[in-house]
Amino acid sequence: MKQYHTQMEAAKAGIVTPEMEIVAKKEYMEPEALRALVAKGEVAIPCNVRHKAISPEGIGGGLRTKINVNLGISGDAKSYDKEMEKVALAHKFGAEAIMDLSNYGKTNTFRRQLVETSPAMIGTVPMYDAIGYLEKDLLEITAEDFLRVVRAHAEEGVDFMTIHAGINRRAVETFMREGRKMNIVSRGGSLLFAWMMMTGNENPFYEHYDEVLDILYEYDVTISLGDALRPGCIDDATDSGQIAELIELGALTERAWARNVQVMVEGPGHMAMNEIAANMRLQKRICHNAPFYVLGPLVTDIFPGYDHITSAIGGAIAAASGADFLCYVTPAEHLRLPDVDDVKEGIIASKIAAHAADIAKGVPHARERDNEMAEARHAVDWERMFEIAVDGEKARAYFESTPPADRHTCSMCGKMCAVRTTNMILNGEKVTFCSEL
Repeated sequence: MKQYHTQMEAAKAGIVTPEMEIVAKKEYMEPEALRALVAKGEVAIPCNVRHKAISPEGIGGGLRTKINVNLGISGDAKSYDKEMEKVALAHKFGAEAIMDLSNYGKTNTFRRQLVETSPAMIGTVPMYDAIGYLEKDLLEITAEDFLRVVRAHAEEGVDFMTIHAGINRRAVETFMREGRKMNIVSRGGSLLFAWMMMTGNENPFYEHYDEVLDILYEYDVTISLGDALRPGCIDDATDSGQIAELIELGALTERAWARNVQVMVEGPGHMAMNEIAANMRLQKRICHNAPFYVLGPLVTDIFPGYDHITSAIGGAIAAASGADFLCYVTPAEHLRLPDVDDVKEGIIASKIAAHAADIAKGVPHARERDNEMAEARHAVDWERMFEIAVDGEKARAYFESTPPADRHTCSMCGKMCAVRTTNMILNGEKVTFCSEL
């Protein structure tokens, strides 16, 4: 008979759960080694007891870097069918998590469909959904109302929730004293800040944190401690507001672990490259090596339309320096709700960042597919190259768009292909060009 509510509770009791067995196999780890990391909180396995379709994944130190895809409808883009197309893309390209950030109307129909069908982890931000779910203006919402939404999402089967519990009065005082170019850019953080300022009350998720943890414990929902004061431009990075909130998040992490609730901590959004590695070390130190979930970071602010690239650069540095979980950014960031093509570009960019970091960190077997590609290129085996490529369809389309006369080359170098030339010489063949022109 099951004697635990959460993965962390089981791990502390010395129990290797079926979910740990699955994750350990995926990560080429001994189950007992993984159990020890879950017990310490250094790895989280977000897995709501009601999410039956999930294929469990681990997030944390020593594991593959995972990526998240944000989806959801808004008042200006209300098509659930379009969102399900994006879900299919996320599954196709191996995204480990999907966050439903819907903020319009009754969102639970879409969320329940995700939970029923998706093998990926499902995350939400209850604060986004509060106004639509409760059909109240912000000023009319009570602390008890916010907890109702948290419970509703937990009951629906979501695996992790972003809860902006760290933006308490102390952190707000620091933010207000410092001043910023971009102020607060977190949607959930700005709503809580507005609620706190209008009501004069403490952040309800901070004030009633133990009640939040009770709900999450009941369904084994991982708390993703949101960074409401994350920098929204590179000039605001690593300021006192960001650090003040991070200190609060470190204390909240320990409080959650004491109640056997798994934790992830969310990190900065915009940051110059030279600050990223230090921020990763600082977060791990202050938050006791809890898994770190970062948005980007975007390393420059002047490339709207290309922020999937500015994010991938920052994400690769962040993950190589200790971040465990990357939230994708699409080309539409800062401009509009992403369409299906934007979502694909964002997923691929984040997968590049995550995989490059895994190679740098020496994650077991991370290089294997790259080595297989090198072998296929050495053999000039195009079909094998397309099979190995993450997006083989796009690779094939590029190759076929200007087909070479000789299938053993491509249209860039033709018969002067370096691989072809070297292979011929090493095979004892004579290389000629003029007679072949």
